Amino acid sequence: MRTWWPLTAVCLGTFMLLLDITIVNVALPAVAVDLRAGFGDLQWIVDGYVLALVVLLLSAGSLADLRGRRRTYVTGLALFAAASLGCGLATTPAMLIVGRGLQGVGGALMFATTLALLSNTYRGRERGIAYGVWGAVNGTATSIGPILGGVLTEHLGWRWIFLVNVPISVVAILLALRVLTESADPRARRVDWAGVLTFSAAMAALLLGLIGTASWSPWMYPVAALALAAFVVVEWRSAEPMLDLKLFTRPAFPAVSFAAMAMPFALFSLFLFLALWLQSVLGFSPVEVGLTFLPLSLVALVVSPIAGKHLTPRLSARAQIGAGLVLCGAGVLLFLGLDADSTGTALLPGLLIGGLGVGVASPRLSSAAMSVVPPERAGMAAGATSTFAQLGNALGIAILGVLFTRHVTAGLAASGAGAGNPGFAAAVAGGGTPGLLAATPEPERAALGRTIDAAFTAGLNHVFLVAAVVAFAGAAATWFVTVPAEPHHDRRTAHDSVETVA
Repeated sequence: MRTWWPLTAVCLGTFMLLLDITIVNVALPAVAVDLRAGFGDLQWIVDGYVLALVVLLLSAGSLADLRGRRRTYVTGLALFAAASLGCGLATTPAMLIVGRGLQGVGGALMFATTLALLSNTYRGRERGIAYGVWGAVNGTATSIGPILGGVLTEHLGWRWIFLVNVPISVVAILLALRVLTESADPRARRVDWAGVLTFSAAMAALLLGLIGTASWSPWMYPVAALALAAFVVVEWRSAEPMLDLKLFTRPAFPAVSFAAMAMPFALFSLFLFLALWLQSVLGFSPVEVGLTFLPLSLVALVVSPIAGKHLTPRLSARAQIGAGLVLCGAGVLLFLGLDADSTGTALLPGLLIGGLGVGVASPRLSSAAMSVVPPERAGMAAGATSTFAQLGNALGIAILGVLFTRHVTAGLAASGAGAGNPGFAAAVAGGGTPGLLAATPEPERAALGRTIDAAFTAGLNHVFLVAAVVAFAGAAATWFVTVPAEPHHDRRTAHDSVETVA
């Protein structure tokens, strides 16, 4: 029994950091009401966490190799706990957004060390079992996030989706200090801080441009372009880059990277908009929203290991990833047609097909990324795939959010709803429909409710169409992925490479 305590310590942190990617979605309408948060604030509450996770994931692995994996993991846990406490006590949207960003920093420090800690602790058959349990925890955390968030929000309040992390983190810290042994890479020399700073600046500026509503927000686009150009120069000239740009000279690698971005962009980023529709327009409780999303997660969780066992040895990466993305796109297209008379059950066919697509594509994405690059870069390729996947989620929320708010605003303006109230459309997009209806006289309330529902679902339908196109574009990109059914690196080499970076 004592053998598996290190695995428990690692899985506790992994479970929390992945849970916090999806657990927040169902709580957003409650957050909007309690903190008077606008739609842009809600986007940043989700994207602030994901952005920090994205920009620090690769460099955190280098820091762990240099300073020690256990030390980095425990530091991440402590920061995650402190940030979670700050989120739970937040009294303004800005405080919550800052807390979410700090949570992402802590999450990156944890996530980047988990595989290396397991590799240092276990050998042979035990290592395989540990990896399997770790992977199952990853899938479970993502799957139960919406339903657990719904239960906590409905029965204890939205603050508890953050506060519950504090005691779990304390237990994980004490356990990690007791059962994990320290390890580092004696060959590690430096962290690519210039790459971290330029990439962080580029992504933050891009999201500020997309999500921001201030007069200076459009100026963030040239800032993002300049920062991205600086990142390219820094990485190209660096002797130890956090992302070797030479990998992109192989057509298969950018194709896999785009496919990794396309799936969360097209599917998981939609959860924000759907949660707002279900709660603020249809009146679902947080638990009911979590149950609505559950079919996608369950199908993906069941199909993924089956696809990994039976499809991966038989299909090329091009066929398996492409088929998964086509299914994701088809699932999103099945969402189309929502109107003022639609109910939550209209989402079920799309959620089932989308979950099938995620389950088919996911097992092959990471292995394909490692297989299209030289063996010594396999770990970096796997880390980059995880980074691009999270970036796809962040960009999906930002870009689709811009399109959504524009179409909702246009639909309300065309109907004359909210005339003379400049904040009416923003309130609708941000989940404020219940408050707006409560302030409307009874004779006019039903008609206004249908008008809002029609404008909201019209905005959703435009978003669905764009998301589906991105999924199909990701599937088309896999044409350039020329990896055979059995990757040319053996499984042990790929895992060892991942462990070095992680």
